[in-house]
Amino acid sequence: MTSPLTTSAAAPSPAARWTPRLWGTLLVLCAAMFLDALDVSMVGVALPSIGSELGLSTSTLQWVVSGYILGYGGLLLLGGRTADLLGRRQVFLVALAVFALASLLGGLVDSGPLLIASRFVKGLSAAFTAPAGLSIITTTFPEGPLRNRALSIYTTCAATGYSLGLVFSGLLTEASWRFTMLLPAPVALIALLVGMKLLPRGERERGHGGYDVPGAVLGTASMLLLVFTVVQAPEAGWASARTILSFAAVAVMLIVFVRVERRSPSPLIRLGVLRSGSQVRAQLGALTFVGSYTGFQFLVTLYMQQVLGWSALHTALAFLPAGALVALSATKVGTVIDRFGTGRLIVLGFVLMTAGYALFLRIDLNPVYASVILPTMLLVGAGFALSYPSLNVQATNGVDEHEQGMVSGLLNTSVQVGGAIFLAVVTAVVTAHAPENATPQAVLDSYRPGLIVVTIVAVVGLLLSLSGLRRSRPTAHSVVVARSIVKEADADRVPVRD
Repeated sequence: MTSPLTTSAAAPSPAARWTPRLWGTLLVLCAAMFLDALDVSMVGVALPSIGSELGLSTSTLQWVVSGYILGYGGLLLLGGRTADLLGRRQVFLVALAVFALASLLGGLVDSGPLLIASRFVKGLSAAFTAPAGLSIITTTFPEGPLRNRALSIYTTCAATGYSLGLVFSGLLTEASWRFTMLLPAPVALIALLVGMKLLPRGERERGHGGYDVPGAVLGTASMLLLVFTVVQAPEAGWASARTILSFAAVAVMLIVFVRVERRSPSPLIRLGVLRSGSQVRAQLGALTFVGSYTGFQFLVTLYMQQVLGWSALHTALAFLPAGALVALSATKVGTVIDRFGTGRLIVLGFVLMTAGYALFLRIDLNPVYASVILPTMLLVGAGFALSYPSLNVQATNGVDEHEQGMVSGLLNTSVQVGGAIFLAVVTAVVTAHAPENATPQAVLDSYRPGLIVVTIVAVVGLLLSLSGLRRSRPTAHSVVVARSIVKEADADRVPVRD
């Protein structure tokens, strides 16, 4: 039995099959996403060396990380829509070139402000490569098994990059922190040169009715201020006048932004796409999924290095089983999605992640790696391997080709904002329970409330994903959403050829 939605996808034309050129295209896009994720995790272990050599205070040093997050999370909406309007290939290649140049400068500077500026520029360029790359995949590979496989490989490259970034950082920092900044430059340059040859030349959106300048300004400004406020809240205080006023300003800008988008002939975000329940669940799922993992990774790193006294490399190797599991599953998850659908895999992934977080609550000052840490890493890795690709597939299924960049930017924004928000919340909870007498046991006890918050966030994501399964019906019905037609039931449950 074949679903009408996927008849053509299940039997793709010869031109759509996995040719060497198609593999090369996917490899270029995966390289860019790998670098984006690598850059997020790799700098963390190098921070003490950077602060020592450049004479940076702790408050200044955190902006080496936050600067990248600010540029990345703040400009993703603009990056996604720009890819639709100006051409995905052009936007991807230009942004990748900027990323390579910023990586080179970041490894050569001798000033804290210049290093932070280079990190912001790298985050800005990633905000354009990420949605452009994802939308190139969704417009190059037809919806169905081909796209599912491509997206599973693409998204697992991101998870692998994040995991390997910890290992590379531990190794490179032993020589010099500058190598952690320089490493992405040659890889990005090679990907740029290959991409110029292989990336398909897609058409720009035609008849889009002009550019939504007010929406772009408001959307970018609100996201920048939101990320900035969340990053600064633990230091400034969540109840401080500065934080409250900043959140209020974000709320006002978002209200005005929604009104502008409703009236714009070519909106930065077409709000009608969010009338699809599957789209909303994908966005909220990505926000809670990545948000919980970011908080977990932060706490585990502190636990291993500050409480157990492990080295940076030892800590990185402890995370390696999760990254290896994700990497090994890259070419297989697409087939699993075809068989079981995105909804079920997202639920299963959240179940595994939640179980892993709950298991880690058993940690003490003398953990047995094989009975506590390793099972947690395997559960988390399996959950990531199943849920993250499925969330990407669910978000992009049923969306018109000319809006793929917009949806890709929205999904990546959910990922980045979720990571920033929940990391800040976890940090605030741990800080609130920080002991006056910093004995190892007291420090460990201050981490437990943060781990409980991480577990609760994962449970919330699980409940949201379960609501999608309950709403699915055997007989699919089409829901018309402005210019796009979304299969409400099939969006969560990808039909396959039996």
